[in-house]
Amino acid sequence: MPAPSRYTFVVLVASACALLALPALADSQARIVRLSDIQGSVEIDKNAGVGFERAFVNLPITQGTKLHAGANGRAEVEFEDGSSLRLTPNTTVEFSKLSLADSGKRMSQVNLVEGMAYVNWLGKDDLNLNFSRESIALDHSAHFRVDTSAQAANLSVFKGNVDVEGPAGKLVVEKKKTATFNPADEDKYTVAKNVPDQPLDSWDKESVSYHDQYARNNTTPYGYGYSDLNYYGSFSSVPGYGMMWQPYFTGVGWDPFMDGAWGYYPGFGYMFASAYPWGWMPYRYGNWMMVPGMGWMWQPGGWNTWVGVPRYTSTGQVHVTRLAPPPAGTVKTVYVGRAAAMGSMSSMQPSRVRLNAGTAGLGIQRGSINHLDHLNREVVKHGSAEVRPAPQFGTQPATRSAAGPAMRGSNAPQRGSMSSAPPARPSGPPAGHSAGGAPVHR
Repeated sequence: MPAPSRYTFVVLVASACALLALPALADSQARIVRLSDIQGSVEIDKNAGVGFERAFVNLPITQGTKLHAGANGRAEVEFEDGSSLRLTPNTTVEFSKLSLADSGKRMSQVNLVEGMAYVNWLGKDDLNLNFSRESIALDHSAHFRVDTSAQAANLSVFKGNVDVEGPAGKLVVEKKKTATFNPADEDKYTVAKNVPDQPLDSWDKESVSYHDQYARNNTTPYGYGYSDLNYYGSFSSVPGYGMMWQPYFTGVGWDPFMDGAWGYYPGFGYMFASAYPWGWMPYRYGNWMMVPGMGWMWQPGGWNTWVGVPRYTSTGQVHVTRLAPPPAGTVKTVYVGRAAAMGSMSSMQPSRVRLNAGTAGLGIQRGSINHLDHLNREVVKHGSAEVRPAPQFGTQPATRSAAGPAMRGSNAPQRGSMSSAPPARPSGPPAGHSAGGAPVHR
């Protein structure tokens, strides 16, 4: 038998090295999470070499990204399982690690550089949160508030227990207790048996309630973005297509790609971000389809492949906004549609949207948990209509559910009457206060 050639030997060595390196490679598989909500001045540094730039809703967040909420800014970041991190004014965070272990476990490490943040962790994945010289390690559900400054750092726990470790040792902060750390004295701590109120506690509570209510009956592998689908649109079973989703009050000439932006990310290239408040899950999974007599609808699926450029199926007779990424070498954000005309997507997202019968479903501010009652009052004011909640995805269409409102009746807006400008989702700050499978990318 002839001796192996030098080429064969090199190939075998290279293959062995690759096999030995598999755990390390698998442990570094990148993940992408979502900037799910912003209000006021919020900036993002995508680690692309251009520093901080204006942020907008539905931007992907990758490892190395930094977020800064200005003096009147707030932001929410949503993770794959529906866990959330909320930034208050004058807060900066860095996502130093967003990875996937070879076991399939998602691991997130966030550094709270300054300011105050709320965390509602659902416990399906691991979180490490660093603040001051302390480190929080979470592998279970917990809801807490943490702030840090040169003078002091505080951890207040609303639900669950939170493990903290720092220069003064390990500490378990229990539910309805607050730990205060002194940076001037090796972060020595004291524990109080109460949680002092903060002006934005109500905003955090409303946001948690919003996700809890509208993420119910979720049969998809992911939690991020699903609550917005139930709030801003409805699922229905379409013969020949299966279960499909459509936002409320889409016009005849509307297509899902007419308003948005392209953002550049090192290692990933350009990714499209929708300008609509519900515009995350339908642009990352599944497929948009032009359904005769129904218009554009989203078909769920494709959970094993996260996409930066949305998929769609249409006929030659249907106009589709061209989904072409900017030329190679361009790193600045490139806006599409009305966002391009206005200069940014942020200018398309006003801080308040007046609710009326013409903007129901899309114009209702996120965080108004009792928005059906609000809508009823507005309908009486603007004209008669029946308020019919839409069916949930994963269930048979029903006459009533917890999803968002749909309008029916002689005075309800007709198809084609909706403006394509996206509304803001949450309510404003309290008076007197400034304002399938994990997605793997190689």
